Amino acid sequence: MTDFSTQMLALAPLLILCATVVGVMLSIAIGRHHFTAATMTVIGLNAALLSLLGVLQVTPIQVTPLFVIDDYFLLFSAIVLVASLACTTLAHAYLETLPDRREEFYILLLCSAGGALALIASRHFASLFIGLELLSVPLYGMVAYAYRDRISLEAGLKYMVLSGAASAFLLFGMALLYAASGSLEYAGLADTLAGNSGSPWLLAGVGMMVVALAFKLSLVPFHIWTPDVYEGAPGPVSAFLATVSKVAVFALLLRFFTLAPPAANGWLLTLMGVIAMASMLIGNLLALRQRNVKRLLGYSSIAHLGYLLTAIVAGGAFSTETVGIYLATYVATTLGAFGVVTLVSSPYSGTDAGALHHYRGLFWRRPYLATVFTIMMLSLAGIPMTAGFLGKFYVIAIAVQSGLWWLVGGIVLGSAIGLYYYLRMMVILFLDEPGESRRDAVSGWGQQSGGIMVLLIAAAVIFFGIYPQPLIALVNATGMAGG
Repeated sequence: MTDFSTQMLALAPLLILCATVVGVMLSIAIGRHHFTAATMTVIGLNAALLSLLGVLQVTPIQVTPLFVIDDYFLLFSAIVLVASLACTTLAHAYLETLPDRREEFYILLLCSAGGALALIASRHFASLFIGLELLSVPLYGMVAYAYRDRISLEAGLKYMVLSGAASAFLLFGMALLYAASGSLEYAGLADTLAGNSGSPWLLAGVGMMVVALAFKLSLVPFHIWTPDVYEGAPGPVSAFLATVSKVAVFALLLRFFTLAPPAANGWLLTLMGVIAMASMLIGNLLALRQRNVKRLLGYSSIAHLGYLLTAIVAGGAFSTETVGIYLATYVATTLGAFGVVTLVSSPYSGTDAGALHHYRGLFWRRPYLATVFTIMMLSLAGIPMTAGFLGKFYVIAIAVQSGLWWLVGGIVLGSAIGLYYYLRMMVILFLDEPGESRRDAVSGWGQQSGGIMVLLIAAAVIFFGIYPQPLIALVNATGMAGG
């Protein structure tokens, strides 16, 4: 096999996504057909996912100075592609009721997923910026896709303006790092500054990059946009934001701190620990007062990313396994929760079924759907026999192993606070009061692709909560961060 063909095989997932984007565009030009666009998107994402098996044969490989394809890329790309598939499935049912052009949504989703893969493979500041912008720019349109609804348009504008500010911080930070090191590669940055980790230019540059990435991850104090954007965005887009976007940026952050040890300055790691602690506590405390499910899940995601940031602060070889396990369980649970919200919202025009009272008594009308939502709430709370417990266990274990007892205390306290509002959400499903405004899923939701998907996710959450060994083995096999 020639070097060129090896490189093309290594880049197969990205190339397949690009080809799918072109295919969907051509199909729209020939004739608009929602089912055709959605089907082509699903086929393309499945093909990209299957191509990872071929990539496995040639890893690790540095395709260009910008990208490295390794086992680390395989793990997080698989999570991104599965989450993108789930969001596409939800979007098809959701967009059926949208009285507007629907096919372009899938182009935006595929471009954003491609940006996520580029970000995960990045080992250079140029590919970092290209990947991050390719991930983010389509999201502006996706968030505001239901633009006839004022709250969706407002959410898109907020996200665009604040994300642009974060990109400016990122570029300025890169410029400072380049000025200090003369290198745009993560590893080159490490080599050049190995004996000068206290350089003020270095610390300022890394600090500004952390600010930009913390915005993308909704970490405190850069979280203000999160509840408004989650509430205003269509249900499938909120799910995409909470899963694909977070996985890609966190994978980048972990690789950056793994390949550039000077960035792991003691002062900087303490700051990261403080951000993690603040995200755990503030995210959960703000969620207590929410009366909207999507805002509640938004604040919940802030807390969960705070828990996950503990793995980067702790460092060590165990951190990659911890991040892989936690992201896999978090993504599955979040997709299930937003999947239920989307299924309850999709038969109606106008705003999504976000208010808590929309779910009052859902168990008595759609018992299986309410059961799925209950399982997701238990998993988010980290209750044993759910996948969420496995992720929480790993995070606490790595914090204990590293002696970060103050972060262990934050995880325990944050989880205790979170348990209250997760249980409150579950109780609402079983209450029934006459005269309350409520929403309902269509009668055949379980036969629809979105309904089948959330049922499968619920089964997976329970299965991996009871028997986690297959998931642990998979992460161990493909979870080593490549240099």
